[in-house]
Amino acid sequence: MIANNSGFVCQKCGKQVDRIKFGGSYRNHCPFCLYSKHVDTDTPGDRRNECRGLMKPIGVFTRRTGEYVLVHKCEKCGFERYNRIAGDDDFEKVAGLSTIPLRK
Repeated sequence: MIANNSGFVCQKCGKQVDRIKFGGSYRNHCPFCLYSKHVDTDTPGDRRNECRGLMKPIGVFTRRTGEYVLVHKCEKCGFERYNRIAGDDDFEKVAGLSTIPLRK
């Protein structure tokens, strides 16, 4: 794994996203709209994937430890990935995903 904790402008909502300050060690999605971008291959943080599609948050689940995990699906190629939530994520949006079916 290659930790990449840099800020970015979200391509979905257009907000400036700062580097993560608490509740995780690297940023992999927007804390405002929860969208991500399909930039990594099999190694998180490598930024080598050519797809570059937007990853839509389609669900959430909790691990046995109580940790919340987002389910993202690429709108371009259909790839799915799990991402831990961060301490500054909009938790109302995270909780709202629990009423949306994981598969459509």
